[in-house]
Order: sequence, then structure tokens, then C-alpha cells
Amino acid sequence: MAAHHTDPTEPIIPRPERTPAALRVALAQVAPHRLADMGRQEDEAIALAAQSRSLGPVLQFLESWVVAVEIARLPGAAARLRAAEYTAQNTDRDDPAWRAAMDEIRALHTAARESLTHE
Repeated sequence: MAAHHTDPTEPIIPRPERTPAALRVALAQVAPHRLADMGRQEDEAIALAAQSRSLGPVLQFLESWVVAVEIARLPGAAARLRAAEYTAQNTDRDDPAWRAAMDEIRALHTAARESLTHE
């Protein structure tokens, strides 16, 4: 389990390598409830890569989970994402709160991708 941190902007674990094994270990520390999703998506990506004879699905899988772990290792970002996802799932699409939640989700993913390009 990750150590208790008081600063929500500080990562609770180091940034993992961009490999399925390293991402799985990191995810087990910051969001263990998501491990089954990761395993299922990894299996789907490998099957699709084999069918299409392309590494594209595997690369997309890795990118998706690199971003997910990047957000999850920052407690403040993870909390903001959970709140925005909850709002998006429980609010009517006509409600301005739904759009605000979707914008927040997009902003968090964009910020995570940008931080990864500056590592």
C-alpha cells in the first residue's frame, strides 16, 4: 500500500516504467480496484493486435494505462477525477454540471499526458 501523504499534489509512488508489468505493480499500489479492468483490456488489446497484425491496440492500451496511473499516483488529481466521473455518470447530459465534469475529465487526462512528455 502506498504511504500516507499530506500534499495532494505530490505523487504517492514513483512514476513507473511504461511496461505492462510495471504499470500493474503501480496500479496495485494506487488503485487496486482497477486491476481487473487493466487485465481485461490487456487481453482485448493483445487479441485485437493479433487479429489486425498491428501493434496499435497494444500501444493504445499502454498509453491509456500510463495516463490512468499518472493520475492515480497524484491524490489530488485522483480525487478530482473520481468526483468528475461521479458527476458525469449521475447527471443528465443537458445539465451544465455534466459538461463541466466532462471538461474536468478531459483536462486531467491532458495534464497527465503533458506531464509524461516532460519526464
